[in-house]
Amino acid sequence: MIHIHYFTFSPFAENTYILWDETKETVIIDPGCLAQYEKEELADFIADNQLTVKHLLQTHTHLDHVFGSAFVKRKFGVKMLMHKNELPILSNVESRCNMWGIKGYEPVEADGFINEGDIIKFGNSELEILFVPGHAPGHIAFVNHDQKFVIGGDVLFRGSIGRYDFPLCSYTDLMNSIQTKFMTLDDDYKVHPGHNEPTTIGLERRTNPYLNQ
Repeated sequence: MIHIHYFTFSPFAENTYILWDETKETVIIDPGCLAQYEKEELADFIADNQLTVKHLLQTHTHLDHVFGSAFVKRKFGVKMLMHKNELPILSNVESRCNMWGIKGYEPVEADGFINEGDIIKFGNSELEILFVPGHAPGHIAFVNHDQKFVIGGDVLFRGSIGRYDFPLCSYTDLMNSIQTKFMTLDDDYKVHPGHNEPTTIGLERRTNPYLNQ
C-alpha cells in the first residue's frame, strides 16, 4: 500500500509529496523546499521514517516546484526525472528568481526524461505517467490505479484549474488535458494537487465551473 504525505513549502504554498510503501522505498515529487528549515524538515521526515529515496520526480518545473530539487538530488543521491518539454521552463527558473528577488534557489539540471505511458516503480508499487500539458508544456501527472489517486501538479484544483497566463501555457491544451486524461478516470479517484487541498474527479466533474460552462 502506498502512503502519501505532503508538506506545504515556500511563500508559494506549494505541495511537496512523499510516497512510500511497506518496503520503505520512496519517491519525492516536486520538492518546493526553499528555506533551509524546510529542507531540514523534509530530510528529517525521510530519516525518522527510515525511508530510502529511489526517485525525484517533477510534474513540471515552474520555480515553486523545483526550489529544493538540487538539495534532494545531492542529499539522497537520486536522479531528477521530468518530461523533456520542460527544459525551457527549467532553464529560466534562475532568471525568474533573480527578477522577483527570490533568494536561496540552487540551479538544477534534469538527469533523465519520462513520457506518457512510462511506469515509475518503487518497492512493490507503480505510478503511471500521464502527459497533461497546458499549465506547462511538459506537465505530467502520476496515477496509481490500484488505490485510485493522482499526483496532479497544477492541472486541476478543487473548484478551479491551473493558471494558463504564464509563458508557454495554453488554456486550450490545459482543458484538453483535463477532459481527455483526468475526466476519463472514475469519480472516486482522489486528486492531490500542487497547491491547496485534495479533491476527487467526481466532485470536479459535478461542481467545477470550468468543466460546467
